[in-house]
Amino acid sequence: MATVIEAKDVRVYYGQKEALHGISMDIPEKQITALIGPSGCGKSTFLRTLNRMNDQIPNIKITGTIKFEGKEIYSPKMDVVNLRQNVGMVFQQPNPFAFSVYENVSFGLRLAGIKDKALIDDRVETALKQAAIWDVVKDRLNDNALGFSGGQQQRICIARVLATKPDVILMDEPTSALDPISSAQIEETMVELAKDYTIVTVTHNMQQASRISDKTALFVAGKIVEYDDTRKIFINPKEEMTANYINGVFG
Repeated sequence: MATVIEAKDVRVYYGQKEALHGISMDIPEKQITALIGPSGCGKSTFLRTLNRMNDQIPNIKITGTIKFEGKEIYSPKMDVVNLRQNVGMVFQQPNPFAFSVYENVSFGLRLAGIKDKALIDDRVETALKQAAIWDVVKDRLNDNALGFSGGQQQRICIARVLATKPDVILMDEPTSALDPISSAQIEETMVELAKDYTIVTVTHNMQQASRISDKTALFVAGKIVEYDDTRKIFINPKEEMTANYINGVFG
C-alpha cells in the first residue's frame, strides 16, 4: 500500500517535558490505522501533530519530520489551512456549530472561498450521504445541528470534514461519547469510508480496534511499543508488553 503520511523521529515537548519520544511510523493509504494505549500515553498528542492541531498550545516544541504526500507539514511554506482541509479531524465529543446542518457541512467550503451555490449544495448532499445521515437530515437541513442526537451530531461533524474532500480523516475517540448502537453505526461508516479515505483513529476500545482497523500501533509512555497489521497485534504480537496490554494486565 502507498504511504500517505510518513513520520520520522517525532518528538513533542511541553516546556521541558518530553511527551513523545521519537515516534516513527508510515500510515498507509485507504486503510484504518488505530492508535491504542493507556490514558496519557501520547496517542492523541501524536494524532494532533498530523494536521498541526497542536500549534496553538503554549510552550510546545515539535521536532522530527512528518510528511503528508511527500511534503513536510512543519515547513514554513506549508499552508496550514489547506493542510487541515486535506487532513481533517473528528473529535471525541460531537462539536457541531450552533447553526443549521447545511451551514455546518458547508463551513469548510465557504472558508476555502467556494461561492458556487450549486457546487456547495452537491458537496453537502454527498458528504451527508457518505456519513450515512442524509436520510435523517435531508428535510431538516435548516434545523440547528444541536437539535439532533449525539450520534447524529457526530455524523454531521464527519460530513463537515468530508465536504472538503480530504485525503485523510483523523478521529480522536469518535465513539467514546456515544451509546453502543450509535457507536456501532459510526464503526460501520468508518469501514465504508476507508474504501476512499485514509483514516487514523485513537481508541481505548480494544474490540473496536480489532474489528475495524487494518493496522494498529500500541503507544505506552510516549513511545510506540509495536506497530503492525491488526491481526498480528491481537493474535500474535511480537512484544510481551503488547500481549499484556491487550489481555488487560495493565492499561
